[in-house]
Amino acid sequence: MNKYVIDTWEPESDAFWRAGGSTTANRNLWLSIPALALAFAIWMVWSVVVVNLPAIGFQYSFNQLFWLTALPGLSGATLRIFYSFMVPIFGGRKWTTISTASLLIPAIGIGFAVQDATTGYPTMLILALLCGFGGGNFASSMANISFFYPKAKKGYALGMNAGLGNLGVSAVQFVVPLVITAGIFGALGGAPQSAVKAGQTSTLWLQNAGFIWVPFILLSSVLAWFGMNDLASAKASFAEQAVIFKRKHNWIMCWLYTGTFGSFIGYSAGFPLLIKTQFPDINPLQYAFLGPLVGALARVLGGFIADKLGGARVTVWTFAAMIAAAYGVISFLPHAGSSGDFTGFFWMFMLLFAGTGVGNASTFRMIPVIFLTEHQRAAKGKSAEVQHQAVIDANKEGAAVLGFTSAVAAYGAFFIPKSYGTSIALTGGPDAALWCFIAFYVSCIGITWWYYARKNAAMPC
Repeated sequence: MNKYVIDTWEPESDAFWRAGGSTTANRNLWLSIPALALAFAIWMVWSVVVVNLPAIGFQYSFNQLFWLTALPGLSGATLRIFYSFMVPIFGGRKWTTISTASLLIPAIGIGFAVQDATTGYPTMLILALLCGFGGGNFASSMANISFFYPKAKKGYALGMNAGLGNLGVSAVQFVVPLVITAGIFGALGGAPQSAVKAGQTSTLWLQNAGFIWVPFILLSSVLAWFGMNDLASAKASFAEQAVIFKRKHNWIMCWLYTGTFGSFIGYSAGFPLLIKTQFPDINPLQYAFLGPLVGALARVLGGFIADKLGGARVTVWTFAAMIAAAYGVISFLPHAGSSGDFTGFFWMFMLLFAGTGVGNASTFRMIPVIFLTEHQRAAKGKSAEVQHQAVIDANKEGAAVLGFTSAVAAYGAFFIPKSYGTSIALTGGPDAALWCFIAFYVSCIGITWWYYARKNAAMPC
């Protein structure tokens, strides 16, 4: 018998939860969090690397640099579609180990590629696409953790997993600018590069942007293999999970989560380069990590708030705050005859990041509640066995929807940086892109209010 497989898992039973269920769930959660943080770090590493490539001799246009920033978002979002269904097929422990270990490929690849300024642009594009492995992990990680917790604690668990996992974005934008200034791996790390910025020459070890994560990826993979569990009750084939494509609420939540998480990851990916293009006198790497940090911590807080006040109500007000913040960003951008106001721009973006974090938690709190309510309504008045099976089916569907909505939303990591680039190319500034984002947030408020937040809503949550 496999000691890592748990045959009986009943988190909705208070007795089961107190007798050891909570301990097992929390152990799996706290091993999942660092693995997810590393995944986010690899996914977003290009947002920092691209800022330094021109200084060490890579002759790329701004449009080419935006492509390198955006492509991990495109591949990561696409991989999430497949990763969404992997945990019930392979098991949470096995898939966490496999998906975490796969991060070694882009991490090592980037470390070697940036050491040679003659490395071809197609090679860089391939490495950017491979960083999508990190983006894919989120879908399977969230689906896995959702199985371990009861309805009343899903907001907390998903908020902690995603919120602290999201810190990987902030970590990469804080850690990489530090580690590339020293040869921390000695001769094993390779020779330094000469970087020229503003007429001044310095020494960089840009390869450390990839290499620094390698030992932590190895450690996290080993801990996942020996410390996590697979749940027998979470087993399901792709065909069983594919029922979500017939569920109306799956597609509605895809739209809403794109507004929250799609915004978070897209703004995170594009923030450093947006600062560089709009405020060229500002060093973007001094500020870029703060946005994802605020968003990640706000997601943790948002999980608690959503558990207390209800996910739908929090989501409506969050989108309203994001509209105000996006308008503020536009107001402080450089315009004709004005150099803009970086301080105002920065604080409006911090508010925008905070909104995405709270919204990430509140929308994800809505999903398991929606599907559990739907299945319990269908089983009402029937036998205890049918009602028990309804909870199991709801958990499987809810987990699949968590993963799939995160897949759709992750395309924000591609579209937001690319929207900036397109808007700047066509109009000279990013304003048009931001106005489109505002229009999208307005639609999200209307949808959330109608289906979930208004009095007598069909599915209050």
